[in-house]
Amino acid sequence: MNDVFLLARTYVATAIRERVTLFWFLIFPVFLLVVLALIFGRVGQEGEINFDVALVNQDAGSSDPVGFAAMVVDVFDGLAKPQVERQEPLFTLHRADQGEDPAEFLDHELTSLRRGRRAAVIVIPEGFGSSVFGQMASSESEGTPLIVYMSGTSVASEMAAEIVGQVLSGIDREILVRAGRFDPADAVTAETVWLGGGDDETLYVDFLLPGMILMGFFVNGLFGVPGAILFNRDRRILRRYWVTPVSVPRYLAGFSLGHLALCGIQFVFLFLLGRYAFGATVSFAQPAALLTLILGAVTFMAFGFLIAALARTANAGMATANILNMPMMFLSGMFFPITGLPAFLKAIVYVNPVSYLVNGLRVSLGVESAAFSPALAIGVPLGWIALSALVASRKLKWDVER
Repeated sequence: MNDVFLLARTYVATAIRERVTLFWFLIFPVFLLVVLALIFGRVGQEGEINFDVALVNQDAGSSDPVGFAAMVVDVFDGLAKPQVERQEPLFTLHRADQGEDPAEFLDHELTSLRRGRRAAVIVIPEGFGSSVFGQMASSESEGTPLIVYMSGTSVASEMAAEIVGQVLSGIDREILVRAGRFDPADAVTAETVWLGGGDDETLYVDFLLPGMILMGFFVNGLFGVPGAILFNRDRRILRRYWVTPVSVPRYLAGFSLGHLALCGIQFVFLFLLGRYAFGATVSFAQPAALLTLILGAVTFMAFGFLIAALARTANAGMATANILNMPMMFLSGMFFPITGLPAFLKAIVYVNPVSYLVNGLRVSLGVESAAFSPALAIGVPLGWIALSALVASRKLKWDVER
């Protein structure tokens, strides 16, 4: 067994010394985790989401006996102020300056909305207050509606649409209360019970960290395994092993052990960075999570052997790995949820072993609901391992062609 451990130690030492391998093995996953956590790490937390919203009050000079237009303005003014000290307000409100032409201001804000600078433009039309008052006096009269402009090409606008809708529903409720048509005591109440999670909200870094750890395993297997085998073969280093008592199975055992050791080093670095630099709270110290990590490391190592078996040269192997890298990573839910994809992209998701491993790891950590059955979550990666082992056993050449 000493030769197996020596081969494993040699593999780890060589990988750490080589700059290219070190970049893909450690620097790239750490860099990507830092960038994504800094950009999106606090999105969705209270006080960290803010929308630029324009409010145009065209009813300011009209007759408004009860002041309904002013009530709408006051509501949005309140939402544009921080509710808690040192937290962002929900809205950054843009209103026309004193003396500015409302029509020109509206045109400017609609242009900003189309260009993505605003999440919504809300217009209180002329006669809004008096029409609401008339509607209260007579149920047959038709009121003048508020106008809300949204952008169909902006994610921020889509998110703001739901919040603005809730705000307007609250305003409508208040108007009914003032009109005597709604008794708050008769309102239907609802109690929300969250299933499948804890009391605290899931942080983005808790969602991101499992994916980044598996991404490190994936890149290490996709580039490190075929790179080590093919370059050693092309440089005729492997030939020197075969003139020693080391057999191919013992070489593979040492190689695999060294690869899993590198995955362990990656895990420690990324876990400590996520926990102490970005406040991740997920705990991997549970059987399901550990088994998924091991299954992921073995799956990606087998995938690396598959590439090594199909490529004739080291350069061809690296080219194949580059072609597979981005589609398999980004169509797996590793960095963000993959919902609403076209059918042809979903087909890639369903045959991609990374999809099942990422979802399985997050499910075991309680940060995502199960998208696949347990049988598929285990069966698809095991199927790729079996296929890769079969192809590698028949196609992988251990010496350069003469």
